[in-house]
Amino acid sequence: MKVIVGLGNPGREYDATRHNVGWWLLDHLAERWHFEPFRKDGDAVSTTGLVGGKKVKLVKPQTYMNKSGEVLRSYLKREGWSAAQDLLVLVDEVAVPVGEYRLRAAGSPGGHNGLKSVEAHVKSPTYPRLRIGIKPIDERRQIGDLADFVLHTMPRDERELVEALYDRMTTAVELWIADGTEKAVSTMGR
Repeated sequence: MKVIVGLGNPGREYDATRHNVGWWLLDHLAERWHFEPFRKDGDAVSTTGLVGGKKVKLVKPQTYMNKSGEVLRSYLKREGWSAAQDLLVLVDEVAVPVGEYRLRAAGSPGGHNGLKSVEAHVKSPTYPRLRIGIKPIDERRQIGDLADFVLHTMPRDERELVEALYDRMTTAVELWIADGTEKAVSTMGR
């Protein structure tokens, strides 16, 4: 089973924040693929369906960002399941301009607490991640304190740039499901 984890924070006050762009894309994927509504699943909400004949589970951790990796415990115990092959993390990235994304097979968590938690649980930096850009393209918008920045509502013009990527990011995710990380990165990595 392929597991796609969107990183974000639970609670209505965080719905429109930059830190929750991973959840936005997960919602788009669930709608596009006609999955059932998300339902309680341990420390997460999830939904499962088929994409190209492969079983896919979409997961939104209901812990706060710094504990996101906890939802992977049950998958890591499954025989034959590998984070390097079967996990994709959707995450906000302050180093990537809004309106862009990066798909990578591995990497460092940088200062992202959600990725630090995932890496701590999978015990490796080798797991695919799709980094969704949140860096302002308008240089007059300053990042300032990073925690305040990622927990602030994304302005409408920037949100529209993220939403405009949904089709391309969906294609990248579908390639990852069908053909693996290497093929998806070489075809759709940017």
